[in-house]
Amino acid sequence: MSTSKSALEGIRVLDLSRVLAGPWATQILGDLGADVIKIEKPGAGDDTRGWGPPFVKKPDGADSDAAYYLAANRNKRSVTIDFAKPEGAALLKRLAPHCQILVENFKTGGLKKYGLDYESLRAANPSLVYCSITGFGQTGPYARRPGYDYMIQAMGGLMSLTGEPVGEPMKSAVAVADLFTGMYAVTAILAALRHAERTGEGQHIDVSLLDCQVAMLANLGMSYLASHQTPVRLGNAHASIAPYQVFPTSDGHVVLAVGNDEQFHHFCAAANLPLADDPRFARNAARVIHRTELAAAIGAVMIRRPTAYWIETLEAASVPCGPINTLPQVFADPHVLARGAIETMKRTDNEEVRLTANPIRMTETPPLSRRAPPLLGEDTEDTLRELLSVGEADFTALRANGVL
Repeated sequence: MSTSKSALEGIRVLDLSRVLAGPWATQILGDLGADVIKIEKPGAGDDTRGWGPPFVKKPDGADSDAAYYLAANRNKRSVTIDFAKPEGAALLKRLAPHCQILVENFKTGGLKKYGLDYESLRAANPSLVYCSITGFGQTGPYARRPGYDYMIQAMGGLMSLTGEPVGEPMKSAVAVADLFTGMYAVTAILAALRHAERTGEGQHIDVSLLDCQVAMLANLGMSYLASHQTPVRLGNAHASIAPYQVFPTSDGHVVLAVGNDEQFHHFCAAANLPLADDPRFARNAARVIHRTELAAAIGAVMIRRPTAYWIETLEAASVPCGPINTLPQVFADPHVLARGAIETMKRTDNEEVRLTANPIRMTETPPLSRRAPPLLGEDTEDTLRELLSVGEADFTALRANGVL
């Protein structure tokens, strides 16, 4: 526990999300100091608690929660409430006025039947920032469809651009549509919170995986809009820059990431390659056109020496490059360790878990790791006592009815 200042201290989030995009967003808000109350189904919890193996181990050696769950649920309380039951929905309606932010990722319109939609809750809390994260958004012909990262990478064009030129289109190994959506959601929430603090006026935020996937096509999406030419898969090569790809070495691989003509000249000098004055390669636009010949010439030289030689030689020449690290190599890298990218936290049952830390660095209000990812329902009674003054007789009745 740290006593440092937090940017979102005093802000409370009612988190009705599960799986990845929503929990990723609320974890970031929690890292920045918000009090995040994660609502989970009694006896089951977030789906990702069971998305393993691998599972972390309890002190007695038994399986605990899946690693997937731990990745996105730091700095949260876990409160179990079944809001499909009228008593559970009533508890959430009572909690909402105590919160400045609500995040949910149910199907479009799915919370209305419980009275937990934006229009219902804003009556009691007009300044509420209510963020809905869905696969396809609140409007449009696909609005009612469920959406998962894999299918969104496919439908949103990313898979058509990923993979070798010949073969099956590939998804990203990391759920980038979910993660980008979570990041866009945080940006929107913080902007809406600023507006609410100035005016007292809350709002409904509509963030969808497909919208975010289309937006994150970035330069490749813009290339199509500008040229009306469909980009093709280039494997590990770059559509607009060369050389910017993987090259085999005598004992592995090196990523060469030459971003401008000056760096290319430095590379040619370091590699003793007479290419810098060749009109086919002197400028980036020409190198892109002649990428096949360029790659063949560079590859013939780089295959002769080991990866360590090329990393040392090219770094000395200020040529951007890097090895392709495995995860054991990443998490043992001295720079990764020096930056504090890994942290160890202890859960309330004394499980120790190693987590990737929030990557933001701030001089005055840095992200803080205050709570390890919670055990299912561990904060239910304390939270309901604190915010709603629920008494023992009420707890007994609620548990008897399966609400908690």
